[in-house]
Amino acid sequence: MKYTVSIEIALPRERAAQLLADPAHLPMWLRGMVLHEPLNGVHGQLGTKSRVVLQMGQQKIEATETITRREPADLHGIPKDSVVQFDREIVSKGMWSVQRDRLTEAGPDTTLWMSESEYRFSGLLMRLVGLLMPGTFRKQSLQHMQDFKAFAEQGKDVRDAKD
Repeated sequence: MKYTVSIEIALPRERAAQLLADPAHLPMWLRGMVLHEPLNGVHGQLGTKSRVVLQMGQQKIEATETITRREPADLHGIPKDSVVQFDREIVSKGMWSVQRDRLTEAGPDTTLWMSESEYRFSGLLMRLVGLLMPGTFRKQSLQHMQDFKAFAEQGKDVRDAKD
C-alpha cells in the first residue's frame, strides 16, 4: 500500500525542518508517543536505529525505526533551492513501512511538507487490516501532519487535547 499526503505550514522551511527533527518536540505533536529512544547513534541522524512505542487506544505498538536519509545533515543555513529530505524505515510485528518526507519552500514564510508512505504487511491479520482499512493509515498520517502544523504555528500540544 502506498499513498502521499501533504500540508502547508506557515513557517520558513528551515524552521519547520528544525522543529520536525527535534526529538524534544515529538510528544507535543505525535499523538500516542510513549517512547522514542535511540538504540545506537544520535536521534534523527542518518543510520540511527531507535525503539519507538506508540499507544493507540488500548493497543501499544512497538517498532524499530531506522533513519535512511537526512539531507541536508545540518538544518542551519539550508540553501534556498534545496529540498529537505527525511526518510525512515519502520519495522514492527507484521508490518514494514517506509516514510519519505520532503520539505520545500512554498513561499518566503511557508513550507510545503509532502509525505509518501509505503506499507507491507505479513501475517493474515495485518494483511486483512491493510486490505480492509487502507484509508485509516492515510487518515492517521494526515492527522500527525495537522498536529505538527498546529504545534509549529500555534504551539498547540496534543497532550492538552480533550479528544
